[in-house]
Amino acid sequence: MQRLLLAVLLLIATIPAFAKGDNDRVSVGSDITVAEGETVGDIVCAFCSVRIHGDVSGDVVALLGSVTVDAGRSIHGDTAIMGGDLNLGEGSSIGGDVSIMAGDANLASGSTIRGSQSIFPGRFWLLLPLLPLLIPIGIIWLIVYLVRRRRYRFPVYPQGRGI
Repeated sequence: MQRLLLAVLLLIATIPAFAKGDNDRVSVGSDITVAEGETVGDIVCAFCSVRIHGDVSGDVVALLGSVTVDAGRSIHGDTAIMGGDLNLGEGSSIGGDVSIMAGDANLASGSTIRGSQSIFPGRFWLLLPLLPLLIPIGIIWLIVYLVRRRRYRFPVYPQGRGI
């Protein structure tokens, strides 16, 4: 699980390096669509979704977006998705491994995944990268709370009674 998270973060940090081929697709924030009859290389998509009406000869990576493969189409490489779903149409295939964190795999009848599968369903996995930040955030909150509490002067009510 940590390897998958590290791989996705590394891929996001090196997005421009993936755009080296003419038929590779890289996008941040806008959806990627592979047209029918078109064959592309690798696809990297951050904060967007991938729709495959053609074929992919390389790998597909999607961060906070879904991957949809039409019926009879294929991805020849690996597929990694964080924060989205994999939707395979009837008769579609993935030739490599599939890793999904915080999403589901929706497979139609006749669709195949030839490699291994690592699927962590449930959106709570998106909070996993934020867990190391919870301790410093908690300490900062506690300091601010204690400083504000010490500065606040509680009102004195007549005869020692509250409202």
